[in-house]
Amino acid sequence: MQESSTKQPSGMFGFTIVWIGQIVSVLASMMTQFALTIWMFQETGSATALGLMQVFFITPFLIISPIAGVMVDRHNRKLMMMVSDLAAGVGTVLILVFQAMGILEFWHLYIAAVINGLGNAFQWPAYSAAISTMVPKEQYGRANGMMSLIEAGPGVIAPLLAGALLPFIALTGILFIDVVTFLFAIGALMLVHIPQPEKTEEGVQGQGSIWKEAAYGFKYIFARPSLLGLQLIFFVGNLFAGISFTLLAPMILSKTANNELIFGTVQSAGAIAGVLGGVAMSAWGGFKRRVHGVLLGWIISGAGIAVLGLTGGVPIWVIGIALSAIVIPLVNGSNQAIWQSKVAPDVQGRVFSARRLIAWLTNPISPIIAGTLADFVLEPQMRIDSTLSQTFGWLVGTGEGAGMALIIFFCGVFSVLVGVAGYFVPAIYKAETMLPDHDELKKAEPLPA
Repeated sequence: MQESSTKQPSGMFGFTIVWIGQIVSVLASMMTQFALTIWMFQETGSATALGLMQVFFITPFLIISPIAGVMVDRHNRKLMMMVSDLAAGVGTVLILVFQAMGILEFWHLYIAAVINGLGNAFQWPAYSAAISTMVPKEQYGRANGMMSLIEAGPGVIAPLLAGALLPFIALTGILFIDVVTFLFAIGALMLVHIPQPEKTEEGVQGQGSIWKEAAYGFKYIFARPSLLGLQLIFFVGNLFAGISFTLLAPMILSKTANNELIFGTVQSAGAIAGVLGGVAMSAWGGFKRRVHGVLLGWIISGAGIAVLGLTGGVPIWVIGIALSAIVIPLVNGSNQAIWQSKVAPDVQGRVFSARRLIAWLTNPISPIIAGTLADFVLEPQMRIDSTLSQTFGWLVGTGEGAGMALIIFFCGVFSVLVGVAGYFVPAIYKAETMLPDHDELKKAEPLPA
């Protein structure tokens, strides 16, 4: 597995090349996301409008995910990874063209979000399944720790870099850099060898029409209570986390009179913590019993979210986001390693797509709940002398942003309870012992010549 017959890099070395291409691309994409978040809130001043960005991204993602998983299992995974990167770049190109022409409207970002969602539906299962064939099983935790750095690492400097470059190259320049780095990521993929998985009995059982194969991922999970239980932890936890992080940007901007520097500082603090967590996970690999990484991680992350809602300004926001972000690589890396160990590689595309659909099913709803509660219920009540402001004002403050802070606080509390609940469900707590590793199962017999 360390080297292919074509002498293209493979194994951990090949994985590292792909990782470098991705981390550079994601840095530019985070710069774009930061700049567009500021632009959108200045244009609309609405938490609902900002939250709809996530709705337009995640809805097509979820709809097409089962089909994307089938395509990942049926076709060359390297090709699927390249197609997903290219599709994600198309949305950025559209925004760049509209901005360069001076006709960019806030609803154009919704169109780009739809395209990005479609591309990402292929990207995550393809990259996750590729790890299973590129690196040895004992390296799953470290490889997933490196993948977590792709999410957190660029965020350390992306807000500050975007803020520094915007006065000189404007939004158009930021978008152009993003497009160039998409090409860089695709070039890195072209350099390496990504092995295709061997056929297993599970893979043969799941063969059929595209609809049968798409349904197979869900049947696989629902037939295994431990895997289903793990996903229900993420299903419920993501509901509360999604609501809270939808409101984070508008809460901070509302409480600081649209101070971009403070917003960027808080984002960077979370990214630094995420990087530290990712580095630790890459070196350590997580708990021997990976389920502890999932459940304890949710408890600690939820506590950090609750802190984000407390009154106190920048120091409290930095502590809260750091506490929440530092354990995200532990949660995701541990969970990912469990699934990569238990699910046969030749069905991972379908199963992982179904798995993410279950975990993210609440994501289109979270921003709508968050925006509606903030704009029409809690924000108005916390800005006046009401029973609500008198009861919770000491905890989250009053005035602009306080209603959103109160929502964030309670979402954090509920997230803590999600992690605690997992320890009381044997199918979840004992998932690793109740399910055999995929390499302990029989491979499919080769077809006769």
